[in-house]
Parts: sequence; C-alpha cells; structure tokens
Amino acid sequence: MNRGILYAGSAYVLWGLLPIYWKTLSVMPAQEILVMRMILSLLFLGLVLAVRRQWAWTARLREPRVFFTFLATAALLTANWYIYIWGVNAGFIIETSLGYFITPLINVLLGVIFLKERPRPWQWIALGIAATGVIYQTISYGALPWIGLTLAFSFGTYGLLRKTAALGSLEGLSTEMALMFVPALAYLIYLSLNGQSAFFDLTVVNRFVLLAVGVVTAIPLLLFAAGARQIPMITLGVLQYIAPTLQFLIGVLVYGEAFTPIYRVSYGLIWVALIVYTVEGFLVARRQARRRRAAKFQPA
Repeated sequence: MNRGILYAGSAYVLWGLLPIYWKTLSVMPAQEILVMRMILSLLFLGLVLAVRRQWAWTARLREPRVFFTFLATAALLTANWYIYIWGVNAGFIIETSLGYFITPLINVLLGVIFLKERPRPWQWIALGIAATGVIYQTISYGALPWIGLTLAFSFGTYGLLRKTAALGSLEGLSTEMALMFVPALAYLIYLSLNGQSAFFDLTVVNRFVLLAVGVVTAIPLLLFAAGARQIPMITLGVLQYIAPTLQFLIGVLVYGEAFTPIYRVSYGLIWVALIVYTVEGFLVARRQARRRRAAKFQPA
C-alpha cells in the first residue's frame, strides 16, 4: 500500500473513532474537556517542536497579518471542537457526522463566495442535491440541523483561512493552541478554585484517558500532514469520508441513535451529492492527467 494512503487513511480512521473517546469522558462538561484539550495539546505539540528544534517560524507571529489570521483560526477551531464534543456527548453523533459529510461541499461554496472560484456544472448539481437534503430535514423537523451546519461552516472557514496561512500544519496548530492557552488555563483555574471541576470526580482510568487528549489530538494531525504530501488531492478527497462514515456508524450501531425516515431521506440526498461530487472530481482529474501525458509526448 502507498505509504501516503496509509498515513492519511489512519488519520481519518482515528478521527472517525473520536466519538468513542469523547463518550468515555461524558461525565465532564464539554467546556472543561475543551480547555483540557487545548492545554494538553499545546504541551504535547511543544514537546514535538522541541525534539525537532523547530522554532524559527515563531518570528512570523510578529507580522500582524499572520497573528490575526491565526487568532481567527483559533476562534473557529475552538467553536468547532466545542460543538463537536458537546454534540457527541449530548447524543447527536449522527448530526455531527452530517457536518463532516457536507464540509467538502461547503468548501466549494466558500470558494465561490470568497475566492471567486467557478464550480463546474456537476459541482453545482452536487451542491443543489445536498441543499435539498438539508432543506428537507429543516422542513420536516421544523428546525435547521444547526449542529451539522455549524461544524461544516466553522471547519470550512477554518480551512479557507489556513489555505493561505503562512505556517504549516504543526506550527499552525501550535500557534492556535498557544493563543487559546491563557483563557483556557484561566477557566480551568476558575473551576478548580470554585470546586466546579469535574476532573476530581473521574475514575482513575478516565483521568488517564483525559490526560492523553493532547496525544489523541496531535497524532492524527501529524499522520494527515505526512500523508497529504504524498498522495493526490482526489485520493485525499475520497479518504476524507472515512471519518464521518465511522462516526455515523458508531452513532447508529454502538450508541443506538435513531436513524429516522427523515434522516434516511435527507442523508440519502447528501450521500448522492457526495457521490456526484467525488466521481466528477475523479473523472476531471483523470482527464487532466491524460492531457498532461499527451502534452509531454508532443513533438517540440
């Protein structure tokens, strides 16, 4: 197997299994899990950077554009992580998976709005089918699937900003965690001083599970960064559906969340949209590869 596929696929599998990890910590409020995740992730990432002796990039943070870009991405990541952890532990794993199913399509929409990109006809069709699924669910339940949409738009916007950011994956996440470190630590101290921290109510096993959150956060990211450099974007695009598929299956099969008839119709439409989007991207990439090969062998 291609090593890049193995790395990236492993990252998506680990992200797909995260609901089980968060569920083991469901006795803690989502906001306390979040701040522990930020603090412990920064400590682990700092250790990785120290081992690699990668500190030269910190000079870029003096540039206002770089600093404020990462302040914005830190805020988006905070919102995304909080909604995801809360959604999983509140029994909405199926809806959280919706967010990551439609993120690729939201990326197309954000590209149109902010980057003035021009989607191909079949990409517009995929967006239309997915929108129909969301609208059907909204009308049927009388409310927007806000958990899934919030996750999709926050992560899509995060990706949009990181697309042109000055720092790489490891350095960027370290910066985001560093920017959130002070408020996270202040909140944790506040909980402890007021006797509101749930950490001391955890079992010994669950405390060890929580203390591993920095590793659990960083390892998939490092695997993804390693794999993404070695495989084509179309392959990465197909692999990204591993995570929400696992999340969805865990919600239905492991935790018994109801997959109602309304969900079946709305998710069915979204899955059709993803198939159209993925197949179209694959065919376009193949045609472009053929043209490049043909041009390569054209006589000068």
